[in-house]
Amino acid sequence: MSSSNHSFWVDRNVFVTGCTGLMGSWLCAALIRSGANVVGLIRDSVPRSRLVEDCVIDRINVVWGQVEDFHLLERCLNEYEVQTCFHLAAQTIVGTANANPLSTFDANIKGTWNLLEASRRDPNVREVIVASSDKAYGEHSQLPYTEETPLKGRHPYDVSKSCADLLAQAFFETYQLPVCITRFGNLFGGGDLNFNRLIPGTIRSVLRGEAPIVRSDGEFTRDYIYVEDAALAYMLLAEKMSAQPSLHGEAFNFSYEQPQKALGVVEAILSMCHKPDLTPVILNNSKNEISHQFLNSKKARQMLGWKPQF
Repeated sequence: MSSSNHSFWVDRNVFVTGCTGLMGSWLCAALIRSGANVVGLIRDSVPRSRLVEDCVIDRINVVWGQVEDFHLLERCLNEYEVQTCFHLAAQTIVGTANANPLSTFDANIKGTWNLLEASRRDPNVREVIVASSDKAYGEHSQLPYTEETPLKGRHPYDVSKSCADLLAQAFFETYQLPVCITRFGNLFGGGDLNFNRLIPGTIRSVLRGEAPIVRSDGEFTRDYIYVEDAALAYMLLAEKMSAQPSLHGEAFNFSYEQPQKALGVVEAILSMCHKPDLTPVILNNSKNEISHQFLNSKKARQMLGWKPQF
C-alpha cells in the first residue's frame, strides 16, 4: 500500500496520536513507507500492537504521554516542527464508555480540544485531521448518514465523538484552523487487539474451536471498512487539504456503502474458515448502542476523488 502522492510525504514532519491502536499502527507504517518523519504519542506500552510487532516503532520518534496533557502536546508540535497532525487517540469501546464515561470524556473530548488548541498556537501546523466516527451522528431513522445529518449522540461514547467533531468544526469556524474531520464506520484488519469487537472476537473464537459470541440480537447493521483503505483515506485527505485550502473545515464519510448485519458477518467468517458447525451464541444484551448505522460516501468520492483500493 502506498500514498497517492509519495513526494508529498518525503521528509514531512507528521504527528500521530493513538499510534499503537489499530488505525494508528497501519497509518504510521504507511507514512514511514512514504518517507515521512513520524512522531508518535504513546500512552501505554502495547507489545502486541502491530506498531511494535512489525518494528515500526523503531522507525518513529516516540513521545510517552497522554492527549489530556496540553503542555506535552504543545511541546511535541513545537520541538518536532510538526506540519501534519493525525488525531486518532481515543477510548474506542462503547461498553467501556458506558462503564466509565469520565475517562472516555477526558480522552475523547479534552484530548481533542488540547490537540486543536496546541495546533492553533503553532505556526508550523498546516493540516490537522480529527478522527470522528459514524457514532457521532447518533441514531437516525433516515439512513445512510450524509455529512449534513445532525450530530446527536445520546450515550457516552457517541456523545464524546459528537463533541470532538463539533470542537473541530468550531476551531475552523472561529480560528480558521486548517482542520478536517473523518467519519468512518467499523474498522477491521490485522492487529486489532480489541477482541470484544465482532470480527477479531469471532476469528479468535474460531481459532479456539469455540462458538462465537454476538452481543446484540444479530440484526444490528454496521458499515465495515478495511484498515488499509482507511489509512489511505487519511493520507489522501491531508494531501488534498494542502492543495485545496477550500476543503478546510469539511467533514467526510468514508464507506464501502455495503452495510452488514452482525450475524451475517459472523456467518461469513465461519464459512470462510470452514467452521459452519460453530453455531453463534446470540446474547442480545447490548445496551445503549445504536441499532442501525451506515454511511453515504458521495462527498468523499466527488471532492477528494476517493475510492476503495481493497
